[in-house]
Amino acid sequence: MSHIPNIQYSEYNSELQLPHIIQLIENDLSEPYSVYTYRYFIHNWPNLCFLAMDGDQYVGVIICKLDRHKDRLRGYIAMLAVSKTHRKMSIGSNLVKMAIRAMKDMDADEVVLETEYTNLGALGLYQRLGFIKDKRLYRYYLNGVDAFRLKLFCKTMVQDEEVEEQKQNDS
Repeated sequence: MSHIPNIQYSEYNSELQLPHIIQLIENDLSEPYSVYTYRYFIHNWPNLCFLAMDGDQYVGVIICKLDRHKDRLRGYIAMLAVSKTHRKMSIGSNLVKMAIRAMKDMDADEVVLETEYTNLGALGLYQRLGFIKDKRLYRYYLNGVDAFRLKLFCKTMVQDEEVEEQKQNDS
């Protein structure tokens, strides 16, 4: 019988976690980031960085920010990574849901991100969570691959879990 992990989720809370975060992201994402990029996000928005752990092993991370964009308060998912050994366990979905909930609690109007247009796993995950394709960004990544900008409208298209649960209870 295979090991079914007991995944624990938490907010970022220490610079000591940074090497683990960097390792997870470097293993999964095509873009190289400097330590300053990580620090920009994590130090300015530590409450929008969430980690998933299986025992003492870091197996997932999401790094986000929230700031003004034109007339809106825009959340941005900068990085999401789940260890290859822990995929298909809803870890990525849970991290994204935690981040969206935190951004909504901070009054976000929308959440955006970019992902490679060939990354069908990521596109499926985000579309299942209510994101829509906003635009295609040609040769967006350093490796020359195109991206899709995905967008979630927090105040018009996203139902709170409580409302969704009530609907299920009523039926």
